[in-house]
Amino acid sequence: MKTYLMRRLLAMIVTLWIIITLTFFLMHWIPGSPFNEERSTNETVQRNLMSYYHLDEPLYIQYLLYMKSALTFDFGPSIKQSSQTVNDMLGRGFPVSFELGMVTLVVAIVSGIILGIIAALKHNGIIDYLAMTIAVLGISIPNFVMATFLIQQFAVNWPIFPAATWTSWKHMVLPTIALATGPMAIIARLTRTSMLEVLTQDYIKTARAKGLTPVKIVFKHALRNALLPVVTLLGALAASILTGTFVIEKIFAIPGMGKYFVESINNRDYPVIMGTTVFYSTFLIIMLFLVDIAYGILDPRIKLYKKEG
Repeated sequence: MKTYLMRRLLAMIVTLWIIITLTFFLMHWIPGSPFNEERSTNETVQRNLMSYYHLDEPLYIQYLLYMKSALTFDFGPSIKQSSQTVNDMLGRGFPVSFELGMVTLVVAIVSGIILGIIAALKHNGIIDYLAMTIAVLGISIPNFVMATFLIQQFAVNWPIFPAATWTSWKHMVLPTIALATGPMAIIARLTRTSMLEVLTQDYIKTARAKGLTPVKIVFKHALRNALLPVVTLLGALAASILTGTFVIEKIFAIPGMGKYFVESINNRDYPVIMGTTVFYSTFLIIMLFLVDIAYGILDPRIKLYKKEG
């Protein structure tokens, strides 16, 4: 177990280093400068700004400073909002994105698994076709289109829920639905397919022969193995949702990480781009590691390490 954990830890560090390095060079390969809009200022001011942010240093020096910031998680001040540090922005944005993401994740997982189980148990029936139609629509419709539709119908035509800001639970309803629809549909299809395969296994037939109730067969015996493909998806899905879906946050004017990430790209704000990328990548790598641990918990036959001999 220790050997496996050490290998995974090393792989996580190498993966994060590759992501950080690629981000750095891609930022500098894109034509332009963070100070393009400050052309009206005199050259002395521009030189001072470049010096303050170390942008006048050789590229390898900038890279070393960049790596130091990544290792210490101290990303310094924003270029466009110099009165704020990147860490302050992440501290404000991540709790909002995390709150929205947790609610979205719970809604997507619970509704997707229930929909998949019902579709599998009513295989080739009207309920199965209806459930899979909903799933296909959920996958096919982009979340920004769903968000626009929800705003039009439930915030404009019928003003039931507010469409912007983030002050009460009502503001969470529409963005949660817009974010959860796609993941719910994917989880539902995966659960249905996996459940159909598991329900044909010999141990399920044995459980039925013993006279176990359908509820016990599904939730005690079948569901645990049927969730393995779903768990595979949840690592990347959870990291993506919990750190903020940028487009949805922008549409609903939610003050999460998406706002800072989108603005930083438009403004070529290197420290903010770096901070959000490192934060997101670290979170994603950790979630994928937790998926491997969850595999072993759900199915004891899956070992995290090789036995001696």
